[in-house]
Amino acid sequence: MRRLSALFAVMALTGCGLQPLYSGGGGGTVARALADVQVPMIEGQGGWLLRNALIDRLGTSGAGGARYRLDVRLDDRLEGLGLLGNDTIARERRTLRARYQLVDNADGKILLDASAGSDAGIDVVSSEYAVIAAEQSALENLSRVVADQIVTKIALELRAGGPPAR
Repeated sequence: MRRLSALFAVMALTGCGLQPLYSGGGGGTVARALADVQVPMIEGQGGWLLRNALIDRLGTSGAGGARYRLDVRLDDRLEGLGLLGNDTIARERRTLRARYQLVDNADGKILLDASAGSDAGIDVVSSEYAVIAAEQSALENLSRVVADQIVTKIALELRAGGPPAR
C-alpha cells in the first residue's frame, strides 16, 4: 500500500508542470542569460548596495558588453511611526522600492518593465548609534530582498524566451 501511495505521488508530481528554474546549474540556459545582464550604477547608498546584490545574484561583472542592461530607479524612504506622549518617535519604517527595466542592448527594446520592493520596521531606542545601525542593517537586508525579487522575475522572463507577460 505504501509503494502504491509513493508511486501515485511521483506520478502526480510529474504531471504538475513544475520545472527547475536553474536546470543545468551554472551552465544552464537561464544562468548563462542572467550572467549576460549588465547592471549600470544606481544612485545613492541603497543603489550601491542593490547593485552589488544584483551582480552577486546574476553572476555577472556588471561591466559593459553584455546582451542585456538592467536599468534601476530606486526609492528609499524612512518614515517615523508611533509617536509617544512626549512627541518622540518610537518606531520607524524603511521602505525600498525599485522600478526596473530589462533592455536588450542590440535593439534597445524593453523586455521587462516592473517593480519590486520591501519594507522593514525599526525600533527607535535611546541610543542614537543603535538606531543608525538598525537603519543601516535594514537597508542592507532590504537591498538583498529586492535584488532577489528582481533576479527571480528576470530569470522567469529569460527562461520563457519570449516577450514578457504583462
